[in-house]
Amino acid sequence: MGLFNVTHPASFFLTGIPGLESSHAWLAGPLCVMYAVALGGNAVILQAVRVEPSLHEPMYYFLSMLSFSDVAMSMATLPTVLRTFCLNAHNIPFDACLIQMFLIHSFSMMESGILLAMSFDRYVAICDPLRYATVLTSEVIVGMGLAVAARSFITLFPLPFLFKRLPICRSNVLSHSYCLHPDMMKLACADITINSIYGLFVLVSTFGMDMVFIFLSYVLILHSVMAIASQEERLKALNTCVSHILAVLVFYVPMIGVSTVHRFGKHVPRYVHVLMSNIYLFVPPVLNPLIYSAKTKEIRRAIVRMFHRMKT
Repeated sequence: MGLFNVTHPASFFLTGIPGLESSHAWLAGPLCVMYAVALGGNAVILQAVRVEPSLHEPMYYFLSMLSFSDVAMSMATLPTVLRTFCLNAHNIPFDACLIQMFLIHSFSMMESGILLAMSFDRYVAICDPLRYATVLTSEVIVGMGLAVAARSFITLFPLPFLFKRLPICRSNVLSHSYCLHPDMMKLACADITINSIYGLFVLVSTFGMDMVFIFLSYVLILHSVMAIASQEERLKALNTCVSHILAVLVFYVPMIGVSTVHRFGKHVPRYVHVLMSNIYLFVPPVLNPLIYSAKTKEIRRAIVRMFHRMKT
């Protein structure tokens, strides 16, 4: 028998939001608005960074990577979410579900890596400003972006194969409108210890370490800022970090909530799991462009100039 010669359903059934199936048509509108804001807002930032010479700096190159990751995450979930809520089409082929699972987790990890790279950018800019231009060269930025992408895809490459070895004979009903590894594992009628251990290893070695290094970078940044004599200069230095800090909180707080509820909230109602997962996947792509547009005047000015040129 082959490694993958096990029982698999032809397709999975995507529930959407358990208990609110009758309200899916009403929820389709807000979801479409969120996707429009996420895709449109991040596309505007990508275009602004591309065409505005004033944004051709490391900080904004990293921001464009973050926007690309948000667009990719939205596109990974868009087909099944809209089919589930707008067309009442709940089935997704088994292999398509595996691909979506891999893409969602990969782009999520990529976003974590980009936020770490952005914290390094802020650390160099504040703690060693004289070397900023020589440390964060174009080659270094490209190398960091490629390293983040490679880490995501290489680390998660085994995940679909680890799941495919499991027989699925309990049910084919998933709790979301997209495919996530923790949700899919619950359907297996075999030992899922290897999958659970590998998932925990990935969570700790990537997301966990990223959070630790981001925290350490801000400890060093705060130490350097407190050494600045002028209060005005201290506030100016800290203000350059506000957008990144908000983006970190928007990404990691829901992720920690999802992980905590999944591992320790076995008696929590199912809709809480679904709600936390939806917040984790949908909110960062929506809020990130709004945060950077609102808190970074260079981005606002570049967007205004870009639209002004389009009108003329």
